[in-house]
Amino acid sequence: MNTWLLQKEGFDPKDAASDGNRFLCANGYMGLRGVPEEAGSALFPAVTLAGVYDQYQDKWREPVNAPNGLFVRTYFNGQAMTAEDGSPRAHTTALDYRHGIYSRKTDFAAACIASRRFVSMASPHLLADEYQISFRQDGEMTLEAGISCDLWDINGPHLFDYHFQTGETLTASCVTGQKKIAVAAAQCVQADFDAEESVRQDETGVFRVFRRRVRPGETLTLRVFAAVYTSLDTVDPADAARDCCRQAKAAGFSDCLRAHAESWEKIWALSEITLEGDEEAALALHASQYHLNCVAPRHARNMSIPARGLSGQTYKGAIFWDSEMFFFPMFVYTQPEIARSLLRYRIETLDGARRKAAEYGYRGAFYAWESQEGGEEGCTNFNVVDVFTHRPVRTYFRDKQIHISADIAYALRSWYEITGDRTLLREGGAKVILECARFYLSRANGRLDSERVDFADVIGPDEYHERVTNSFFTNEMIRHCLESALLLKEIFADQPAWFAELLKELDYEKDWALLSVLRDRISPPQERNGVIAQFDGYFGLEDCSLDTVRSRLRDPREYWGGDHGVAGVTQIIKQADVIALMALLPERFTDQQVAANWGYYEPRTEHGSSLSACMYALTACRIGRLDEAWELFMKTAQIDVLGGGKQWAGEIYIGGTHPASNGGAWMIAALGFAGLRMRAGKLSVNPRLPRQITRLSFPVATGGKRCRIDISHDGAAISQL
Repeated sequence: MNTWLLQKEGFDPKDAASDGNRFLCANGYMGLRGVPEEAGSALFPAVTLAGVYDQYQDKWREPVNAPNGLFVRTYFNGQAMTAEDGSPRAHTTALDYRHGIYSRKTDFAAACIASRRFVSMASPHLLADEYQISFRQDGEMTLEAGISCDLWDINGPHLFDYHFQTGETLTASCVTGQKKIAVAAAQCVQADFDAEESVRQDETGVFRVFRRRVRPGETLTLRVFAAVYTSLDTVDPADAARDCCRQAKAAGFSDCLRAHAESWEKIWALSEITLEGDEEAALALHASQYHLNCVAPRHARNMSIPARGLSGQTYKGAIFWDSEMFFFPMFVYTQPEIARSLLRYRIETLDGARRKAAEYGYRGAFYAWESQEGGEEGCTNFNVVDVFTHRPVRTYFRDKQIHISADIAYALRSWYEITGDRTLLREGGAKVILECARFYLSRANGRLDSERVDFADVIGPDEYHERVTNSFFTNEMIRHCLESALLLKEIFADQPAWFAELLKELDYEKDWALLSVLRDRISPPQERNGVIAQFDGYFGLEDCSLDTVRSRLRDPREYWGGDHGVAGVTQIIKQADVIALMALLPERFTDQQVAANWGYYEPRTEHGSSLSACMYALTACRIGRLDEAWELFMKTAQIDVLGGGKQWAGEIYIGGTHPASNGGAWMIAALGFAGLRMRAGKLSVNPRLPRQITRLSFPVATGGKRCRIDISHDGAAISQL
């Protein structure tokens, strides 16, 4: 078994959305969905751009899909040769995780089409494809290669005022509707055959057309080079895109592919986990690392990663708490410069978080639940459509998910604890932590009859239960945020003047005195037989099984949460909540506490989010439930191999890749199975290997140095690289 290769036989248009995700190629700047070159919008093709957003009319604001410069379609005797029309005798799709290369082979009676393509990891604006046709019959071939503007948009259209340029290099230029951001795609080709050439352009795009009489045994090869730029990148994106294409053509496909593959080799040298003992698990772990590595913003210093990566426009292309809780760990331990970029995004969007806090009448920083450029809130008040009435349902993710600010403070503190580098804190991170703590000072709900302080009307990670009081996860993350703010004075003890000036700049003297007061007065959780209530009143809800709740569904797409959802009045939860906290702050809980809560909550968890299983797996490792940890690891790691995960929330499509699960798979392997920890400059491991694994090996970056961790059932070793 090749543990670096995902392969699928056959083509079914009904699988196009899922396969487009599974076979994604990306490089952090853009993502190219894994569909055949000839695909029109019905098969969900997309070149999704990172950090470029647009809103059409009153629809949801979402990322922009650029024109597709790798469009190629072949006709034989006037008949289109497409994977979707049912005429192929065989069709194979593959993705090489090692080097991020998509390939397809489609066998027709008259000819066989084979291609391989990539989104360059060496040149962020470049895409390239090598497209071959081997003929078995005499006939007339027409081949179209160009820039397709037949785009898949969920809430579009987003591109307007198209202008095409022809010549050696084709160009499609356009602008976004809302902010008039210029977007340009260019394409040039190398053909190893002679043919009659012309150009066709219409509302679907601009195409170079090759016509030729073909004979049995002939193989024709077309190498396609495409590039995408926007006015966020350069003053003249069309000119830049043309230059990129010309340079790639001059270098040749093989050299471009070689540079791309070498870039991937460097990434794997920094991050690859070698898992021996189970080939399916090794493939799944390679897939997880590929999908997270391929969407990392290596081209930027201040960008983060959307919840669905670059697989499309789902979840509005927004940045969630996934970034700090699930993406950050792998990068901070393997590629710290990317982890730094994720945190710089939060530092540079502090003003957006301040504006949101002020919008709700609070002080400090209330970070967006669905953050888009500038930290603006992309989350709307209506995020689900009722499948029965087809009316939008009021949801409270935007208003009540207040733990997001604490999650960001948690990651900033983790950066310092793991790397020992306080530069990021000095360059804005400390200000973020202080402003997040200030938000909680103004958001707290005091009691006239006691010194207890509640946090009422909130939503924890379990989104099926809305507007609860004293979410244990939320309260403890807030406490951690307050402690982190207080810790800053100790971290900068040798720079008292600078820290005093920071407090003065923020007018923080009065708030500073209140931090420890709030920390000590946050309401303690309700508890029963060692089990901590997820929120006040949780134990009073109906205690029933998952199957019971599932049997109450009248439509498989029905949303389980909210006022009318089947889970809202029960103890059934969407995802890890109390257990997530125990995974994130393990030092606060005993093994006995973790075991009691794991045993109670896991059977009551639907795992309706890709964020859930890894948290249960991490805590299962701690308490010795290794068989369950292994099962949850496979569930997490295989999600983008099998094409799993929820596709719908009500009538809203939520499919795509799952970077949180991808990061979760690394967390289970490194932090769970290997027991990796880095605190106070000291690296340690505490292995808990499942029986299925014979060896686990991976690199780690520590304090500017690199080392390798080797774990087996015979012991563990740490060696310098």
